Amino acid sequence: MVRYLRWLPVVLIPLLFVAALGAIAHQLQQYRPHEILVALHRLPVAHLLLAVALTVASYSVLSLYDWFGLQFAGKRLAYGRVALTSFTAYVFSYNIGASVLGGAAVRYRLYTNWGLSALEVGKVVLFASLTFWLGMAGLTGVVILATPRLAGILPVASAWLPVLGVVLLVLVFGYVMACWKLRRPLRIRDWEMALPSLRLALVQVGMGITDVALAAAVLYVLLPVADVPFAVFLGVYVAALAAGLASHVPGGLGVFESVMLLGLPTAAPNPELVASLVAYRAIYYLIPFAIGLLGIGIEALLRHRLRVAGYAGAVSRGVALVAPRVLTFATFLAGAILLASGATPSVGSRLRLLDQVVPLGAVELSHFLASLVGVGLLLLARALQLRLNAAWALTLALLVAGAVLSLLKGIDFEEAFALLATAGALALSRRHFRRRSSLWDHRFTPGWIVAISLVLAGTTWLGFFAHKHVEYSSDLWWTFQLKRDAPRFLRASVGVAAAVAVFGLARLLRPARRRVGPATAAETEEAVAIAMSARETQPQLVGLGDKAVLFSESRRSFLMFGTAGRSWVAMGDPVGDPDEAEELAWEFRERCDAVGCWPVFYEVSAERLPIYVELGLSLFKLGEEARVPLAGFSLESPGRKRLRQTHTRLLRDGCTFAIWEPAEVRARMAELQTVSDAWLAGRRTREKGFSLGFFSPEYVGRLPAAVVFHQGRLVAFATVWRGGGREELSVDLM
Repeated sequence: MVRYLRWLPVVLIPLLFVAALGAIAHQLQQYRPHEILVALHRLPVAHLLLAVALTVASYSVLSLYDWFGLQFAGKRLAYGRVALTSFTAYVFSYNIGASVLGGAAVRYRLYTNWGLSALEVGKVVLFASLTFWLGMAGLTGVVILATPRLAGILPVASAWLPVLGVVLLVLVFGYVMACWKLRRPLRIRDWEMALPSLRLALVQVGMGITDVALAAAVLYVLLPVADVPFAVFLGVYVAALAAGLASHVPGGLGVFESVMLLGLPTAAPNPELVASLVAYRAIYYLIPFAIGLLGIGIEALLRHRLRVAGYAGAVSRGVALVAPRVLTFATFLAGAILLASGATPSVGSRLRLLDQVVPLGAVELSHFLASLVGVGLLLLARALQLRLNAAWALTLALLVAGAVLSLLKGIDFEEAFALLATAGALALSRRHFRRRSSLWDHRFTPGWIVAISLVLAGTTWLGFFAHKHVEYSSDLWWTFQLKRDAPRFLRASVGVAAAVAVFGLARLLRPARRRVGPATAAETEEAVAIAMSARETQPQLVGLGDKAVLFSESRRSFLMFGTAGRSWVAMGDPVGDPDEAEELAWEFRERCDAVGCWPVFYEVSAERLPIYVELGLSLFKLGEEARVPLAGFSLESPGRKRLRQTHTRLLRDGCTFAIWEPAEVRARMAELQTVSDAWLAGRRTREKGFSLGFFSPEYVGRLPAAVVFHQGRLVAFATVWRGGGREELSVDLM
């Protein structure tokens, strides 16, 4: 059941998106796309400028989410750093969806460069998320109770609306009172969370309400006829926003717009309302994202021209971690733009100008190829996310080709500029895409399947909506005229469908990758040789032979892992050549995806945490490891009184200590076996394995052993791990 439930979003989210598009089409069935474009051009410049100013104000309030969230986490940073992190996180999450997860990943990348720990970043994310929902609940409750007209607009029984308003306000009031009265942290089983102070709780509510109100005001000022009071508009807006978030459609695209169209039937004539929604989507979502993408491109350019240090260096490292994800989404968006452009009519004046310099055949072919380039960019975005160097080169070529084709098919210089800007940022970020894995080896996750399906469904709907006034006939397929856009859309749609079908069929027919089995004796010996030369001692667990081993292509590095249910659990970091660690981690992730399992990395080092965040994994702190610096260690220290007394007593009782090298360990294995059996029998337990050693002659015989004799009889032993370079020393089986 769990296996099939994983695919529920793959089916449900596209259905919700298609239903939203159907609702929009029903609302606008008597209008032509040209009327919407005319309404878009007629939007007053003053209203557009005011919407931009309100957008800046809204993102400024969002930066305060993080500012006060850092206070909650007990940290302080310069406001410039906080604003940079907040803007990048929200721009990324608002456009791609999954705002909490997306924002958390971006915040981790940037805030850790400013010295925050993963736990502190988690507190900031929790504070920001809670602030937003407190604002939504508080504003909705006030609007419902203060605006009786909502009962006749929103599709909810009027009797239940006041109840909903009261419940929401009670929840907000209860949270504030809990922050005031509860001094101890909340505890649910092993999970514990301290509540903010009363002052911070009140600030949260105020910020949340202000932010949502400002975002709503951006759309409100774009409405050409404000015949609905702002309070009523707010009620419809928060309902549309909540529906978009609940749908899990990226950015609530389509769902938000359909609820607004249904909820505000008298706000303006429908073409004008749709134009306002398009402008709102561009001003509040797409333009900030473009600014973020431009900033990454400028940062990459400056990095190639000069070396930065201090504050600028931290910004550079943070942006470098975020850049691949932003470029992945920019590539995906570029593909969607090409498909949407191919589905909508070209500008007549530009076509007439194009007709004077380009033959009709070139226009027709460019239109068809541009749509194929668009679907290619959608598919390549997944490979870019995996940092494949072949995907980088192919995407760069397709972006440039798409820009040229955009000019040839209709002088669409706007989308050509967007494609070339993305290509420029991608070209300057070459160093982030260095993995040499095959383009065919990666797997499309349910989330990617949903995203691609949404774009294909949305652009197909857009094409049929844009050409609904054209009566269908079989002759359309063979009509080639400059001013006939519908035939070009039909032919491009078939080309896109064929390309997706061929790609899907090719992936279905490729050989299935088999699960990796336990390491063979030869593989274990090869891995042990690498582990013995590693600086860390933990990799020597590979000698147990109870884990599978994944080697790098050069065979200089490996990663050991075991399976538990649907989880593949890697024991520690990749071992061997540090330059191959990231590639090995990505390959492990891809193999897990290929067989539908979950990747887990257990007991990893703090230095390698950025790799696992790049893989899209979540961080959980389970414990810490004690480290003793031997240079300053002495039994004579005041804090080691009990240890000193124990040592003295053992010496007085006639105990002696020695280190056996592996050759002597193998020669006296029977004595060690006797101690091990007696220890297990006295505790009535079994040995664990995986992250702890168990008694195996093959494993124990590879390691030195620390032994204790009492009056000539062996009474205790511990296997000793000695790291390469004599830097780290530890014990395992004891």
